Amino acid sequence: MTNRQIKLGAVPTGAGGPGHHKLWLDPAIPADASVSIDWYIDIAKQAEAARFDLIFIVDSQFITEHSPPHYLNRLEPLTLLSALAVVTRNIGLVGTLTTSYNDPYNVARRFASLDLISKGRAGWNVVTSGDAGTAGNYGKDEHYDYDTRYGRGLEHVQVAQGLWHSYEDDAFPRDRETGVFLDTSKLRPLHHKGTHFSVVGPLNIQRSPQGQPVIFQAGDSEQGRDLGATIGDAIFTHAPTLERGQAFYRDIKERAARLGRNPDDVLILPGVQIYVGDTDEQARAAELHYHEVDHGFDEALAEFGRSFGWHDFRQYDLDAPFPVAALEFARNSFFTRSEQITQLAVSKGFSLRQTVEFFTGFKPGPFVGSPETVANEMIRWFEGRALDGFNVHIGHPEQFKRFTEQVIPILQARGLFRTEYEATTLRGNLGLPIPLHQARLYRE
Repeated sequence: MTNRQIKLGAVPTGAGGPGHHKLWLDPAIPADASVSIDWYIDIAKQAEAARFDLIFIVDSQFITEHSPPHYLNRLEPLTLLSALAVVTRNIGLVGTLTTSYNDPYNVARRFASLDLISKGRAGWNVVTSGDAGTAGNYGKDEHYDYDTRYGRGLEHVQVAQGLWHSYEDDAFPRDRETGVFLDTSKLRPLHHKGTHFSVVGPLNIQRSPQGQPVIFQAGDSEQGRDLGATIGDAIFTHAPTLERGQAFYRDIKERAARLGRNPDDVLILPGVQIYVGDTDEQARAAELHYHEVDHGFDEALAEFGRSFGWHDFRQYDLDAPFPVAALEFARNSFFTRSEQITQLAVSKGFSLRQTVEFFTGFKPGPFVGSPETVANEMIRWFEGRALDGFNVHIGHPEQFKRFTEQVIPILQARGLFRTEYEATTLRGNLGLPIPLHQARLYRE
């Protein structure tokens, strides 16, 4: 890839996502931000003015009373993004929808609608639902096991992509003189019969200017990485160090190449938190301050069970060894994460208290400092092939403002971030090709 440029996504979490239970106490954030369309519109317009590639809406469909504030009360992603589509012009609109508790036809139609409403700016963050409790909200006694979740996820996306190819680009002449609205030779039914789905098709909506929505995916397990390398246009991940980011980057790109894909067409966009100050010391002080005011041990302990199928760790002696038997509760939940936590706790001989503190306690981040320091570190990771861009978590408003007003101009001056949008579609701005129309059917 020549002339690589940094890609930027904005990730708003309203009243506070995981690990930020007290963010909503900041008077600069509306207490009802997570359900306030005015707040989202403001964030989207700020991000678009700064030439961000996209706004990224996370989601889940199961909560407990210990879920973070943003999870307890938030807008459904596609409804929200449809509203943002009519007040923005260039920024991409990416929403999270699960393949485990939706059917492909409905998902394909909803995203195709958003893609047309936004004139080609839609993106789908594909998840398989790690919260095992979601099953109970859809009339199921048990959540899908790992293999079923990812097998269903792959087939779900392939069916949706097949439905998005129902019409060729010029299928609708709408010729009033001849009375021809549809050229029926350019309509393709699907007739899919697979392991998890049976879908006849075709979809009753035309292709958008970008062909089909951009596919995002997040998953660190072997199945998750394989799924991302197979169907992902962009991978949402987390990279705590440059070296681990480089290892993940190489792994995904190599998997994509083995599948016959162009590795440059799979973008790696980890989520990051950025703190900017007048000096490095001031920024580090702000980072520590916000950790202390946004976090609390009691909230962290209550939320700690999410990866373990919301197992309640409050029942254990905090100063006894970490309860390794709890890993069993994670089998159909976020097992990869839970296994990493358990293995580290055992290897270090941690108590439960020490484990919670280790994983939720303060850890200085890499993108903290003066505007120059932050820009230099972002460039180091980008040029070091640890990532293709950043999904920036939006927390305290003044920090997002500092980033857009002080760091982005440095990236622009160095020719590594746009000064104007290159295209009107999300694919165009991300530098991704438009999928050619495919008449082939997805059949087993």
